[in-house]
Amino acid sequence: MTLANFLLRADGGEEKFDWSEATQGLLLSSFYYGYVLTHLPGGMFAERLGGKWVLGLGLLSTAICTLITPFAVKTGGATALFILRVIEGLGEGPTMPGLMAMVSKWSPKEERAKMGAIIFGGAQIGNIGGSYFSGLIMHEGSWENVFYLFGAIGVAWFVIWSFLCYSTPNTHPFISDAEKKFLNENVAALKHSKDQQLDPVPWKALIRSWPLLSLIIAAIGHDWGYFTMITDLPKYMTDVLKFNIKATGTLSAAPYVAMWISSFFFGILCDFCIKKGYHNIMNARKIYTTIAATGPGICIILASYSGCDTTLAVFWFIAAMTLMGAYYSGMKVNALDITPNYAGTTTGLVNGIAAISGIISPYLIGLLTPQSTLKQWRVAFWVCLGILVVTNVIYIIFAKGEQLWWDDVRTMGYPKGWKHGPLPKRKADVEKETSKDEVKQ
Repeated sequence: MTLANFLLRADGGEEKFDWSEATQGLLLSSFYYGYVLTHLPGGMFAERLGGKWVLGLGLLSTAICTLITPFAVKTGGATALFILRVIEGLGEGPTMPGLMAMVSKWSPKEERAKMGAIIFGGAQIGNIGGSYFSGLIMHEGSWENVFYLFGAIGVAWFVIWSFLCYSTPNTHPFISDAEKKFLNENVAALKHSKDQQLDPVPWKALIRSWPLLSLIIAAIGHDWGYFTMITDLPKYMTDVLKFNIKATGTLSAAPYVAMWISSFFFGILCDFCIKKGYHNIMNARKIYTTIAATGPGICIILASYSGCDTTLAVFWFIAAMTLMGAYYSGMKVNALDITPNYAGTTTGLVNGIAAISGIISPYLIGLLTPQSTLKQWRVAFWVCLGILVVTNVIYIIFAKGEQLWWDDVRTMGYPKGWKHGPLPKRKADVEKETSKDEVKQ
């Protein structure tokens, strides 16, 4: 969001950055070139080493890159900024898998929607602050100060995170024994990890799992809509609605305030309905994913048909992000339902593939809006709606809400009709079987 507002400023103090729409699209998407690469390894490391340091060190590297952004732009221009943004993406990639690996150890299944809303909704605080303060600072002073401010905040966050956060309840020195006991009895991933050794990732079953594949497809749709909003909304407000940079920063923050608030409402409502038996977990994920996909798609279309009525257009954008808050109670936490033991790996796979949308959508929108006219933006928004609806329909058909057999094959066994051979065993299990055979002989 900081970069998006920076690109809107034609005059950066004494420097002028006269970059084409296509170049700006590449710069906005460059982050995701690195972002998609470290999702899967980040998730696998988080499952084995704990999410604390995988997440913490990744975000620290992003903070450092943010601090040196002004130097990179002044010395290397667009090329240096592109490279630096790719490096930032490499550091940021393990964030979501690391978070999911940690949440899988801390959240009972009846509280996942609410906990997911609290944790993942925190991203909206960053979007709110990034939109508002970057617009304010660039209007009042030097654009470099935006990067110095947020980079310094990132470094300070890492220090606090290092001392206060722990990967699992069993390694946390400050929570009570009663709370540890409750979590160990009610969190599936903790039950599995009591022997301190995770099974090898069951890739053979994982890549054949339609519930997981449908989750990947739903995530592609979500990311397309979400990245369209966070990377291109400031440009739309400036180029089409003709807001100045300060107003753009303030108004761009408003939709994220709405999304942040609504995510709590949807999370509490979802968990309440599950506990009361109004719907099961599977239907909950489908209902809230549909709200978060179809609703925002329709709203941004209505915004584009509002013409230059700025008040109405902003209203529809706020409505779009309000409804998108339902994602945190839908497909965003679905990996915890179907595969709590491999939540880091599967989230890395889901988010890593879906984040390709972050590469394609800003660049495609740049191509679709060369003159940044209302008519051109309308086409871009129709494309976004189509992707959201199609991916959501596939998710509704194939999504599941219960733990899948391959997540814990030792307990759940193989399903009928499985014809692809046994899944890989842990080294310890192989050694136990060998010793038993030797004893029998």
